This record gives sequence, structure tokens and C-alpha cells, in this order.
Amino acid sequence: MDETSESSGVPYKWRNLQPGKRYIRIDEETLFPCPSDFTEADILKFPPNKQLISVLDKQLARLVIEIDSSIVVKSGCGVRSSEVEAMKIVSKHTSVPVPEVIMARFHRKGEIHMTIIPGTCLAKKWDMLDINTKESICLQLWRLISKWREIPLPSEFAGLFQCAADGSPSQDPLLEDLRTPPRPLRTDAELRERIYERYLHCGGLRYEHTLPDMLPRSDKSVFTHGDVVPRNIMVDDQNNITGILDWEYAGWYPDYWEYAQIMRPAFYGSFQDLMNKTAPQRWDLTRINASRKVLF
Repeated sequence: MDETSESSGVPYKWRNLQPGKRYIRIDEETLFPCPSDFTEADILKFPPNKQLISVLDKQLARLVIEIDSSIVVKSGCGVRSSEVEAMKIVSKHTSVPVPEVIMARFHRKGEIHMTIIPGTCLAKKWDMLDINTKESICLQLWRLISKWREIPLPSEFAGLFQCAADGSPSQDPLLEDLRTPPRPLRTDAELRERIYERYLHCGGLRYEHTLPDMLPRSDKSVFTHGDVVPRNIMVDDQNNITGILDWEYAGWYPDYWEYAQIMRPAFYGSFQDLMNKTAPQRWDLTRINASRKVLF
């Protein structure tokens, strides 16, 4: 491996990290470009103060990096303890493969250290797969979804209809309360009223007097991932699902919510089409999608 010039280093700051890039981090303070001839074997030669950093994802309030091809760290002010609780709950109650939490801490920002899920991100492979393979993956997904839908609401959350995995209020843009502190959602009617409040607050007019009665109804809430899309699905070389990632929105929602999230407008067209085709149950999402157009 070529040695990196000390003069080429920059401070280890979010602004200096680019998604999809790899860096050498020294003393957890300075970043250097990863040499093009770097190999995984070179990691074994690193002194204790040097690490290989791979930037997997970068958003406004979240950064996901892989360190030395051994652990994944998700950090930022948008990272909450509910994501840790979600992965623990799924591991406890199902056989669904999720990252194992190694360590987590939360202060001004959250930080979760977790194991790496083997395989390739489905988003990188989807367009290259044939229709039969795509349908097979969708059927696998619905089987996994059916498993986590059976996770019971903990007794300490009794009386709540919708909440995050740790019992806290949802941060879903459709459901965030306009008031402080946020009010608990105890019934499906309260949840529909919350969507209606946000719809009006954001200037919705077309369904100003009718939206609450037109939204889907649910007589039960079930455990829901909330963001089942190709970027959060890992598959192996045989296109078997090896893991589900990114549980930050997970919690208990109306039974139609997972389907509604998968069918969000403008998200992954062919993936949505095949998930709809293979879905064990479908709902009319016309009005909830109308709300999204106003809120997003």
C-alpha cells in the first residue's frame, strides 16, 4: 500500500466525508484519501491509531460509516435510541436477520455501533435482475414482514395505538405532532386526526372537510419497519435476503402502514409494482398519498 502524505490530510469532519468514498483515519482526527492500490489485507498492518473508513451513507442528520471492514457506525442528531430498541425487539421475537448492536450512546447526538450484514445492497443489483428473481425477492420480503408483524406490543406501552419501538412518539413526517410535548396516539381515529392536522397546517385544501373520513382505517396496530426499500435490503450471490437495515422509523403502526410506506409515490417504480403484485393484502391509498403530496 502506498503511504499517504501527511500534507494531504484534512480534519475528520462530516463536511470532508463523501458517500461511496474510502479514507484512512489517523488518531480519529485526520482523514487521508485511501490509496487506489489498497487491499483488505492492508488493514491487518495498520497500527492502533489508523483505521479504514468507508462512507456508506450521508444525510443531513445521519452518517453511516464502516470501520476496518468490521463494524458499522451510524451517528448524528437524527439517530435515536428507538432504532436500537427496534433491532433488539426483532432479534428477540423473530428470525429476521438484522444488525447486532455492539454499543450505543445518546447525548447531543446518537451513535450506534453494530455488526456488518453480509451481502450486497439490493439497490445496486435490482435493475440487473430478471423478473423471476425480483418476484422471488419480493415474496421473501413479505414473508419476513409477516414475521415482524407478529411482534406483540409490550405491556408497558398498553393504551398506545402508534409509537416508536421504545414507546416514544413517531418522527414520521405524516405523524409528527405540531404541539409540544407531543400527544400520544391512542386510537386509529387520533392517528387520522393527526394526519389531518398536518395536512391543514401545510396548506392542504382539496380535502379540507373530508380527509379524516377518507383515510384508511385500521382496527389494530402491528410492528412495522417503515422504510422497506432496496437500499435497506441485503442479498447474497443467490439473491437470498441476508438482512434488513435502517430501523429508525420502526414501531407499531396501523396494519396498512408497511404497505403504504412501500407504495409511496415516486419510490422505486418496478420494486413497488412487484411488491404490490406479490402483496398478501392491499389497501386503497388514494387519500393518504394525497396527504403526502401536501406534506412533502
